Amino acid sequence: MVSLKLVQSSNSRIASNLPPGLVAVFVGATNGIGETTLKQFAKHARQPRVYFIGRSQEAADRIKNECKALNSNGEYIFIKADTSLIRNVDDVCRDIKSKEKSINLLFLSTGTLIPGIKTSEGLHFAAALAVHSRNRFIVNLLPLLQKATALRRVVSVFAATYEGPIDMADFQGWNISSLLAQRGHASSIVTLSLEALAKKAPDVSFIHDFPGPVRSGIARGTTGAVMTIMKGALAILGPMIYIPTVESGERHVFLATSAKYPAGAGESVASGVPLTDGETIARGTISKNGSGIYSVDAKGESAGPKVEEFLAQLRKEGLVEKVWKNIEDEFLRITGQEIA
Repeated sequence: MVSLKLVQSSNSRIASNLPPGLVAVFVGATNGIGETTLKQFAKHARQPRVYFIGRSQEAADRIKNECKALNSNGEYIFIKADTSLIRNVDDVCRDIKSKEKSINLLFLSTGTLIPGIKTSEGLHFAAALAVHSRNRFIVNLLPLLQKATALRRVVSVFAATYEGPIDMADFQGWNISSLLAQRGHASSIVTLSLEALAKKAPDVSFIHDFPGPVRSGIARGTTGAVMTIMKGALAILGPMIYIPTVESGERHVFLATSAKYPAGAGESVASGVPLTDGETIARGTISKNGSGIYSVDAKGESAGPKVEEFLAQLRKEGLVEKVWKNIEDEFLRITGQEIA
């Protein structure tokens, strides 16, 4: 377990160990984990320039003011967009690319538990947010991440360490009724898609993490007996089990900036805040320390041997390539382009 004390110590050294003017993009940052991580990043970075994308202008105005209060030397730019639509993602990325030559951090935390809704582009809404939209952001912004002279990192918040069987016949999860099966299916897709991207960009670090129980808006809009019972239970038990919101933000900033999770190419200049005595580089999904792609639990530790063995079997079956082709085929169907 990575202790909170170690997390806070590392974060306190961001300003002295990373250069001023870090450029970060937060997708899904107008509530929950994205919001608290954005605030902690603003607090610790020197003169950061942060783009944050969401749907609520009211929430964005509040968050911008709160970030300014934490760090008046930062610049906080809100882009209003529905990121469940790939064409909107492309518009947002074109806007950012027109203003920036490089990006240091891409932080992705969009998601929903609402099942069975089809977007206007023909994607399952839940899959569009967790899989297609996130990967489109990465593909579009990867060239800018690779141009960064300091930190180069992607963090995707979902259900890491809970990878499970993938149903390629139901890739978007339209008919997967069990919540546990849905979690395992989608978690493996997120991890394997990052592995596909890491092959294209070994100089960028990719982290898929599980945040643990954190108060957020992911269940907003859900209906049905199961979700009603779940929300009722959380209303009672939540205060006893939730990870404090600020702690979640601190832990995610650690994931986003610590040299514990370096890129596979091993370039120290882009590794992040140096480790202290006793800290070790994290083990990647391919059973190698510092491999550049990490499946990490709520306490910052890498997935165990059982998950490593399971992912190895998926690779052996060609699932990395099959997963990526499925995602890329949807990009081509919707936009006609592999990259915006």
